[in-house]
Amino acid sequence: MSNNKVFLGIITAAIAGAVIGLLFAPEDGNETRKKIKKRTNSLATDLIDALEKSKSKAEGAVEDLKDEGKRYADEASNKAAEYTDAAREEVNKYQ
Repeated sequence: MSNNKVFLGIITAAIAGAVIGLLFAPEDGNETRKKIKKRTNSLATDLIDALEKSKSKAEGAVEDLKDEGKRYADEASNKAAEYTDAAREEVNKYQ
């Protein structure tokens, strides 16, 4: 979650810097607005791409965790079966 905050902060700072730079540029209002719109669209596209990559990575991590959890559950089930069998054998020795 901390990485997301850092990333969002960087994107916000980049947008703010671009807007401030364009506002102080010695061009007329129409050109400045066109540049702001173009740059904002570019940054929005970059942000969407980054979010999609993050989503894809998160989905992959979820699948990995599910697989690992299933593996641990299977191992625990197998161990429990081994202990149950061993306990039965011990009980059967005394019957």
